[in-house]
Amino acid sequence: MRILDIIEKKKNKIALSDEEIQFWIDGVTDGTIPDYQTSSLLMAIVLNGMDEHETAKLAEAMMNSGDVIDLSCIDGIKSDKHSTGGVGDKTSIALGAMVAACGLKVAKMSGRGLGHTGGTLDKLESIEGFNCFLSEEEFKKQVDEIGLSIIGQTGELVPADKKLYALRDVTSTVNSIPLIASSIMSKKLASGSNTILLDVKYGEGAFMKTIEDAKELANAMISIGNKLGRNTMAMITDMNQPLGNTIGNALEVQEAIETVKGNGPKDFTELCMCAGEIMIMQAKLAESKEEARKMLEEAISSGKAYEKLLEMVKAQGGNVEQIKNTDLLPKSKFITEMKSKENGYIGNIHSMQLGILAMYLGAGRQTKEDSINYAVGLKMNVKKGNQVKEGDLLCTVYHDEELSQDWINKFYDTFTYSQEKVNSIPIVEDILG
Repeated sequence: MRILDIIEKKKNKIALSDEEIQFWIDGVTDGTIPDYQTSSLLMAIVLNGMDEHETAKLAEAMMNSGDVIDLSCIDGIKSDKHSTGGVGDKTSIALGAMVAACGLKVAKMSGRGLGHTGGTLDKLESIEGFNCFLSEEEFKKQVDEIGLSIIGQTGELVPADKKLYALRDVTSTVNSIPLIASSIMSKKLASGSNTILLDVKYGEGAFMKTIEDAKELANAMISIGNKLGRNTMAMITDMNQPLGNTIGNALEVQEAIETVKGNGPKDFTELCMCAGEIMIMQAKLAESKEEARKMLEEAISSGKAYEKLLEMVKAQGGNVEQIKNTDLLPKSKFITEMKSKENGYIGNIHSMQLGILAMYLGAGRQTKEDSINYAVGLKMNVKKGNQVKEGDLLCTVYHDEELSQDWINKFYDTFTYSQEKVNSIPIVEDILG
């Protein structure tokens, strides 16, 4: 078998066989297929696509290119959730505690933030002492005993994806549904859970800009998961404004804590509740959304969700006193209030730009090597559709260096105003699967 023949087939819009896909991924993993030939095949896939079977086989071959976590030693259904990334997305921290308090076993591997999107690991590491890098055995033991662990990737999971993604990034072959779907799902499948919930975001602050594109990606990932024996569902959610009210690591941890105590922002709380309903039903702990929601409401009102968050933080070495008293979380040197210069309704909030502005404060990374300032960020005081008057508070900025005039100008440019009332958009647009 020759990689040249495989490239030629895909160039001519012919589906690749299972053996050809496996041959390619084996060659990527062991380095026997050079980067320039893999880049050529990636471009052919971008131009000519892959069918459902090819995409599932690609995900499976990538999954098996390295370690695959075996969670069978843990009693019960093991659940996982993945977000395609956005601004202010602290969902895993709150949602994990909520569903674990309802009896789910949540074995979650998360990543770091880059650019305008935040990373769950960075948020958790704003808690003093929190250890995101347990051994595989420690990870399994914690999930079995308390029902929840959120860690960074362990072992050598999906090495083929690391190599392919690095090439895609520098050859303009990122934007392909089969390649995106197989990349995400290979990691989820290798993580070993029985059920997977995908939070596929659309809009200005998301990777997928339209609802249609988000649904196409979601359906591709659902197909992969179901073909490979995982109960997979997806939520299509709005990222045309930041999720919740906070952007920045310690600020988002504080908001997640308030949410598991029942005091979270309306949009973020609703997203967590909708996601929790699906995960509980996937695990067959409830027969209806109504029953699942009652379980979640009870977990919050009784304090069980909050206690579960404390358990996870304690088990992973974090300072639980910072959870009990969030004033002990990292604090910025300066706090500046940004006030409206106009009257009207908030017509649009450019969430990607706000994410970038938070990154410039130090809350995110421009490159993978950058360090994070856990204390800095933004706390929003308005949502799309809110009526404001000149002088009303738009946002509180937490920062360690003086704000430049350029930063301030860019901040005000992220808001557009309307003299007509603007309707709010539901946070969950659709549920698929």
